[in-house]
Amino acid sequence: MIQSLQDIAQHVVDRVKNSGATAADVMIREDDTFSVTVRMAEIETLKEAISRNLMLRVFIGKRTATSHTSDISGAVVDRLVDETVEMARLTSEDESGGLPEPGFFQGHFPDLNLFDPSWERLTPDERISLAVRTEKAAFETDKAVTNSEGASFEYARSRVALANTIGFGGEYAGTSAAVVCVPIAESKGSMQRDYWMSAGRHQRQIETPEEIGRKAADRAIRRLGARKIPTCQVPIVFDPLCARSLLGHIFEAVAGSAIYRRSSFLVDRIGETVASPYVTVVDDARMPGGLGSSPFDDEGTQTQTTPIIEGGVLLNYLQSAYTARKLQSRPTGNGSRAASGVVTIGPTNFYLKAGLYGADEIIRSVKGGLYIVELIGFGVNTVTGDYSRGAVGMWIENGEFKYPVQEVTIAGNLNEMLKNIEMVGNDVTFVGSIAAPTLKIGKMVISGA
Repeated sequence: MIQSLQDIAQHVVDRVKNSGATAADVMIREDDTFSVTVRMAEIETLKEAISRNLMLRVFIGKRTATSHTSDISGAVVDRLVDETVEMARLTSEDESGGLPEPGFFQGHFPDLNLFDPSWERLTPDERISLAVRTEKAAFETDKAVTNSEGASFEYARSRVALANTIGFGGEYAGTSAAVVCVPIAESKGSMQRDYWMSAGRHQRQIETPEEIGRKAADRAIRRLGARKIPTCQVPIVFDPLCARSLLGHIFEAVAGSAIYRRSSFLVDRIGETVASPYVTVVDDARMPGGLGSSPFDDEGTQTQTTPIIEGGVLLNYLQSAYTARKLQSRPTGNGSRAASGVVTIGPTNFYLKAGLYGADEIIRSVKGGLYIVELIGFGVNTVTGDYSRGAVGMWIENGEFKYPVQEVTIAGNLNEMLKNIEMVGNDVTFVGSIAAPTLKIGKMVISGA
C-alpha cells in the first residue's frame, strides 16, 4: 500500500510515463492546520483539519494540461492521470511550455530550518490561550479599549513532495504560525480599530501575546480623534506593515509574467536606476527560518537568492521555467502553483533590505508630513505606475506625532515614489513572504478637505 507523499508522487509519474505523455510533474501538499478566534474572551471559531492537494501537470510535446484533486486514493489518482493526459492532447501548442531544463534541478537540499517540533507539544488549550492572552492584554492596556473584533492564533504543519519524469524527486516540511489582535478603542463617541500581528515558523520568532495585544491597543488608541487635513504636498512615512504593500507592487512589476506581457512599469529597464540609492530589494528563498523559504520551488527548480534592485539599480526579474523561455532568460526558482495546478510567479522572502535609521529617527526628520498606518482601496496601476490610495495615519509636526488623520488620499507614481525614498528604516518586519521596514518618501500629494 502506498503511504508517503513521495511514493504517491512517484506512482503518478510512473503512470504518466506509461500513458504516452512526453513529460509531467506532480506536486502534493499536505497541511495539518489549527485555528482559533476569540472575541470578548469567548471562543468564536475553532478549527482543526488535515487537507491534501495533488496538482498534476502533463505535457504532450508543447501541449499542456493541468489538474488537481484533494482525494489522493489510488483509483482517483489513476483516473486523474489518464484524464489529464487526454486533456493535454486537446490543447493548443505553446512553444514556451515544458518542464525546467534538467540542469536547474538538484539532488541535495539544504536544511533551511523551516520546522519547529515544539509547536506540536502545545495542547489545544495552550494554543487557545495564546489568542485569549493577546486579547486580554489589549483590554488591559487602556480603558479606552472597550471592544474587540477578536484575536486569533493560526498554525500549520505542512509537507510538500514533488516528482517529475526527468527523475527529480524532493520533499520538505515546515511549520508556520501567526497571532493577530484587532481591538476597538472609543472616546467621546468616536470609535477606531487597528491591529497588530506577529508570524513565524518558530515559536521564538513570534512576539509574546502580551506584546502583540499592547501594540494593537496602542495603535487603535492613537487613532482616536482622527480628522481630515487640507490638500498638501508633504513627506510621507510608511510604517512597516504599510510599506510591505509598496514592496508588493514592486514584486508584481518584476514578475516575469508581467514582463513578457509588457504590463509593468519596469519593462525593459534592467540596468537602469529605478529607485533611490538607499533601495536594495532581494528575493531570498534560502533565508534560514524564513516564512517564504524553500529548498526548491513548485516546479522543482533549485531556489536561490535573487537581487532585484541594488542601490537603486534594477538587476533582475523573477522567472518560472515558462516565463524564462518567453524572455530568453533562466528560472529564478519562483515557480508557484495555484490550487488549480497552474504555475505562476510567486515571492519567496521578497523584501527591502534594512537601512540605517530607527523609526523614531525617520519621524524626527519630518517637519510636516504624514505617517501612514493603514492604506485603503486598490488604486494602483502597475502598468503605468500610477498610485492613489485612501490612507489613515498620524500627522507629524516638528518630528513628533500631533494628531491622527483619516479620510485622505495619497497619490503619486511608483516611478517617482521609488526614486524619492529618502530614508530606510532598520525594522524590517516579516509577517508573510513580502516585507519592508519603515520608509520615508520625500514628497507625495495628499488630497484632503
